[in-house]
Amino acid sequence: MLKFLALFMLMACATAHAETPLRSDLPLKYIEQANPDAPNQPLVIFLHGYGSNEQDLFGIKDKLPAQYNYLSVQAPVALGSEPDSYQWFRQKGQGAYNGETDDLKTSGKLLLDFIGQAAKKYHTDASKVFLVGFSQGAIMSYEVGLRHPQAVGGIATLSGRILPVLKAELKPDENRQKLAIFIGHGTLDQRLPLVDGTAANSLLQRLSLKPEFHTYEGLGHSISAGEIQDLSAWLQRLNR
Repeated sequence: MLKFLALFMLMACATAHAETPLRSDLPLKYIEQANPDAPNQPLVIFLHGYGSNEQDLFGIKDKLPAQYNYLSVQAPVALGSEPDSYQWFRQKGQGAYNGETDDLKTSGKLLLDFIGQAAKKYHTDASKVFLVGFSQGAIMSYEVGLRHPQAVGGIATLSGRILPVLKAELKPDENRQKLAIFIGHGTLDQRLPLVDGTAANSLLQRLSLKPEFHTYEGLGHSISAGEIQDLSAWLQRLNR
């Protein structure tokens, strides 16, 4: 029931914000609900999943802290088969993607540059920048947040995974200790199964991090109303 409520809410919000202008003054295209003149407000950056676009997660902001600034980014790689559909990286070959492509490196660099320039534009300290990614966007949140913890204050990964190429390179790092992490995953996710979420949680704990890990009973590869409530509470606690 929660899944269908969340899907209805997100579709309605996406329709309501369909006319939000797409901006291109930063390294990646994006839409915003923000006040650049409000100093040091938390800045939440949404990263959509495979085959979607910047409108996909934007409606979630209406259920998150009202005073924060919100950006939703368009991934840089277009899907040629469908209009208004984008991806962060293309998978090569068969089997599970391990992260060894030029797309991933290029998108990671663009996203890191975007974060830095957005923080300057909205007068926000890096410790108050939070990535919220779903699916492929969650993978990118891990990729950038764990490699460059100085760039953000926290990451929220919804239905994601830590790629093997990143996992192999992660070592204990005191610069990463202040990184706030939220992990949300449905128990019936068939695209990125729950084991991906539990494995990420275990790996991060072994690195002496303290992720806030939530599972959602009966939820597939989607976002539920309960997950959004937990995400909102997490974001509010980070700004106390």
